[in-house]
Amino acid sequence: MTDEELRELAAKQAALGEVRGAPGADPVNAPMIRHWLDAMGDSNPVYLERGVAPPAMAQVWTMPGVRPRDKVRSPADDLMAALDGQGYTGVVATNCEQVYHRYARLGERLTPATRFSGLAGPKRTALGEGYFVTWNVTWYDEADEPVAEMMFRVLKFRPVPARRQAEPYPLRPAVNADTAFFWEGVRQGELRIQSCADCGELRHPPGPVCPVCRSTNRTHVVARGEGTVFSYVVHHHPPVPGRETPFVVAVVELPEGVRIVGNVVDCPPEAVRIGMPLRATYRAMDDELILPMWAPREP
Repeated sequence: MTDEELRELAAKQAALGEVRGAPGADPVNAPMIRHWLDAMGDSNPVYLERGVAPPAMAQVWTMPGVRPRDKVRSPADDLMAALDGQGYTGVVATNCEQVYHRYARLGERLTPATRFSGLAGPKRTALGEGYFVTWNVTWYDEADEPVAEMMFRVLKFRPVPARRQAEPYPLRPAVNADTAFFWEGVRQGELRIQSCADCGELRHPPGPVCPVCRSTNRTHVVARGEGTVFSYVVHHHPPVPGRETPFVVAVVELPEGVRIVGNVVDCPPEAVRIGMPLRATYRAMDDELILPMWAPREP
């Protein structure tokens, strides 16, 4: 399929307008809200007290799951499949704009409707040549009133062929005034956590302002380098430049009271579990870059 044919397919999908999907398998319900609040660490009691769902849960009610039931193909599906067929198998989210009209209420069954918005490319990016794909999803209640909207944009790219270890690792972290102390610590084999120089509050990821006292005075502490698996995913697809799949990405809870995201290594993906004790390890990805990762430790 040529670039022109891809653009023609994009125009055809956009002309379909808004396509309704299948209603959520379950209505908005308290157990799911409770689980979501627990997973996100959100202790706000207003949702369950008022019988409403957190706005950011809009996708939760209509996600198809691992074994989707009768799925209605959205206008974006055919285009994404066509890009896969042309070798643009890599995907990375670029941005998501969200609009919330009101809270979803207990007992409501939401229905998603997808509208394909645009295709831009081919463009050369740091990850490789690719296309930017944009679509919009609106969730409606049974009275056909919109509850929430989200605009998604992803980059579908051709992964760069695997490089020799001697070459620069392709996925390099952004280093700025807020994060430089962290990466300097990694080079020295330290796991540094930013703290407020005034009230002592720890925070990660690092930022310019304390979320508690709003102070801009910053310092850091050196963590013990131990933690436990709070949550994790096993990444199988799409391919990631410089990595072999499958690999585990975990949210690691530190005893210091913050959470950090990192890869779990030296352990088969199927052996990873919630609560698994971990220790920090530091791996050289090329001649310059060292990344903190996590390996199993004895409890």
